[in-house]
Amino acid sequence: MEHGFNWYQIIPGLNLLPSWVAGSILVFSFISILSILVNRALKKKTSLLVPERDFSLLSIFDVAVEKILALSESIMGHDGKRFFPLLGALFIYIFISNFLGLIPGFLPPTNNLNTNFACALTVFLYYNYQGFKVHGIKYLKHFMGPVWWLAPMMVIIEVISHLVRPASLSIRLFGNISGDHTVLGIFSSLIPIGVPVIFLFLGLFVSFIQAFVFTLLSMVYISLATSHDH
Repeated sequence: MEHGFNWYQIIPGLNLLPSWVAGSILVFSFISILSILVNRALKKKTSLLVPERDFSLLSIFDVAVEKILALSESIMGHDGKRFFPLLGALFIYIFISNFLGLIPGFLPPTNNLNTNFACALTVFLYYNYQGFKVHGIKYLKHFMGPVWWLAPMMVIIEVISHLVRPASLSIRLFGNISGDHTVLGIFSSLIPIGVPVIFLFLGLFVSFIQAFVFTLLSMVYISLATSHDH
């Protein structure tokens, strides 16, 4: 699939870049345009408490923000609102990146480990930063286990566990999106009429679930790092 035709090849500027970089730029541009449109719509509203009567871009964002924020607060409590900007951005970026692969001629940026690892590394650095910010040097106690005489062994286990997290997030997302994109491409080539529609709906479901899982695990990691129950 990587060597077949894609629209990036004929877009000036993007044709000089790897497909995952071109796709990421395209997704970033799309999200930026959506943000500008939503911001303008918010400024025109007379009351933010009154929901939209008709289906609109603003109503879609309202529902998305409400659900992601509710999930954040259910896992992290009131602190969920503080971490929402990163978590919301992660979900929207990954979902749209996954969805891009369902459009003929486009390759999803998440079909490449470089993109996924960049997102996972951001989460890794962020939750450790928040851990030190909340607990100070005492954050290192999270790596030492419940009893002092197990500390040497627990430190090794915990360090390995934390280092595996970015790899786990990256490979899980890559494997599912790459597999889904490959299956869709095969069936579209074999039976181009009718059958691919089924896999498009399946692909949409997989795109949502993988963005959800990535964001959910990020919430869990941040919650563990900032929790006071250790």
